[in-house]
Amino acid sequence: RVAAGLLLMCAPVSAATRHVRWLGDLVRSGRLGRPTLALAQCGNMGPASWLDYTGDPTVFYGPSVGPVLDLGIYRLHEMTAILGPVRRVQAMGAIAIPERRILGGPMAGRSMRVTSPDNVLIHLEFAGGALGQLLSSFALPATEQPWIEIHMERGSVSLRGDAFAADSPADVFAIDDAGSAAAPGWNALSVGWNRGLVPPPPADPFPLIGHGAAHFIACLAGEATPLLTAEHARHVLEVVVRVYESIADGTTREIMTSF
Repeated sequence: RVAAGLLLMCAPVSAATRHVRWLGDLVRSGRLGRPTLALAQCGNMGPASWLDYTGDPTVFYGPSVGPVLDLGIYRLHEMTAILGPVRRVQAMGAIAIPERRILGGPMAGRSMRVTSPDNVLIHLEFAGGALGQLLSSFALPATEQPWIEIHMERGSVSLRGDAFAADSPADVFAIDDAGSAAAPGWNALSVGWNRGLVPPPPADPFPLIGHGAAHFIACLAGEATPLLTAEHARHVLEVVVRVYESIADGTTREIMTSF
């Protein structure tokens, strides 16, 4: 809350979804051991390829936006909500497709130039010791890779399907379930892959965008604890800024903020 006593929350809301909250609880419980690695991606071909986009897509391919600010922030919010603040970042970026043809909207049929990296690979070191890797791209026609995976000492969790849907499945691999007695979960885990699991109820009542508004209203009514703080958003924004600095000069950047 700011000095005026007003509630301030920031997007994106993905860190407040049931899937990410459950995954964070599972990691923090220690049931599968200490987290060691996070792998994530968020990509498509960008607004130039969206048939139903009604605006000017060119700005998304320039230095003022790019795939990290438009898409990667979803994964960055989720990864930090699960694993905590980032300590260091190093990144590489390239223009994979220099010229695009706009497929939809009022500018359909025109060509445009890409002037900022449309493929960005980000390496993260979390303050808790785990490492992370994030692909953020406007040069990804399609993929069947999970949108986030968290690897721990005794198991892995893989979230696949539509990251913007409320019912994406979770796959959990367990070497053993020795931690279940100390941190009982919502179901027992068999050794090996446990596929198609659904986090426990209650389900999110809306898809991603609507869920954000619902969470904000619940916080205003005193029915929920704010999960999308300004401090968290500031931290993610600094990570994004340092990513592009690292792309420019190839050096690792320290992150000064936390949450």
